[in-house]
Amino acid sequence: MLIETQLPNLLHRGKVRDTYKLGEGLLLMISTDRISAFDLVLPSAIPNKGLVLNRLSAFWFEQTKHLVPNHLVALAEAWEGDPEGMELIGALPPGGERQAMVVRQAERIDMECIVRGYITGSAWSEYRREGTVSGKPMPAGLVEGDPFPEPLFTPTTKAEEGHDMNMSDQEMLDMVGADLAGQLEQVSKSVYAFARDFALERGIILADTKMEFGMVDGQLYLIDELLTPDSSRFWDCEGYQPGQSQPSFDKQFVRDWLTSQGWNQEPPIPNLPDDIVSATSQRYLDAYRMLTGETLA
Repeated sequence: MLIETQLPNLLHRGKVRDTYKLGEGLLLMISTDRISAFDLVLPSAIPNKGLVLNRLSAFWFEQTKHLVPNHLVALAEAWEGDPEGMELIGALPPGGERQAMVVRQAERIDMECIVRGYITGSAWSEYRREGTVSGKPMPAGLVEGDPFPEPLFTPTTKAEEGHDMNMSDQEMLDMVGADLAGQLEQVSKSVYAFARDFALERGIILADTKMEFGMVDGQLYLIDELLTPDSSRFWDCEGYQPGQSQPSFDKQFVRDWLTSQGWNQEPPIPNLPDDIVSATSQRYLDAYRMLTGETLA
């Protein structure tokens, strides 16, 4: 399993991804098998997780490029660049190039652009307490898993450590200005709507997702990952039933197990048992297969 990389020119190590400078405005972004929950990296890794995240993001970048440009240049195994960059990729552990992509370096917008089509997760918790989602009043009588009348755009801060925080409309305007704020909302909803319809035809409900954006030469670009089981909630159409937790193909399975253990979401973090690790890996692989029609080997 590719858990952590140790190469020259490390730019950033996130919860899941390691990013390196390649030069000439390019980065090498590696999706590891690390998994996070409740904003903490777990001690257990998930086999094939990084491969799924890398390949599925590349799939969605290709599918949505007519809606918004994205930072993908090439999957690392197919990239032919300068000798120094090729040497860096060649220094990855065996098979590691399958979990990496070459991307354009962007000036990141420090915001998580979240689109919610169904009420679940933190939105459901807030609604039960306050009758609101991201501070905005919602219709009465919703149950867990209900669709919203229209998808909601609920941006949050992008925290390096700790929890992301909901942003008000004014906070978003203060950060990026009215023009860019409107563009971020419109593009995020367009990508979500396209992916929701695409996934539904393949037996998956896209309940919600989060996206990140950056600027490249003054133009808005999708960056980081896109529509993966880490950044989205994928529900099985066959088992969908409002009023309960839904059968899923994402890391909610891990969150549910951790919650069932009575963990208080503070270190020390429990180790995942082998059967939970294996079942999580299979859920990620199943999501990839159902969405792309291909099986990862």
